[in-house]
Amino acid sequence: QVQLVESGGGLVQPGGSLRLSCAASAFTFRSYVMSWYRQAPGKERELVASITETGHRTNYADSVKGRFTISRDNAKNTAYLQMNSLKQEDTGVYYCKAVGGFSQFVYWGQGTQVTVSA
Repeated sequence: QVQLVESGGGLVQPGGSLRLSCAASAFTFRSYVMSWYRQAPGKERELVASITETGHRTNYADSVKGRFTISRDNAKNTAYLQMNSLKQEDTGVYYCKAVGGFSQFVYWGQGTQVTVSA
């Protein structure tokens, strides 16, 4: 059974850091583009960052450039999102997404809550 399990969310003060993990199982992780999305209360889900299969290319939303870093470890079937200098507007549920097979296969995790508050 395909699974994407996010972890690492929590409550952090503005300016703090968190590292999210997305552990994948039951599919060929190294062949999938991995992305992180987030959804704030009352807002649509938005793309935060993505990384190619080999990790050689990354893409970021303008709102997180210079503060967030996406990475992956294909040996561990895990994607990461390092979040620094967190702001209140970064609050939301963070989801990881896997896309493969020329977008034929799309998998989502269940999400992890990130709350940035003083």
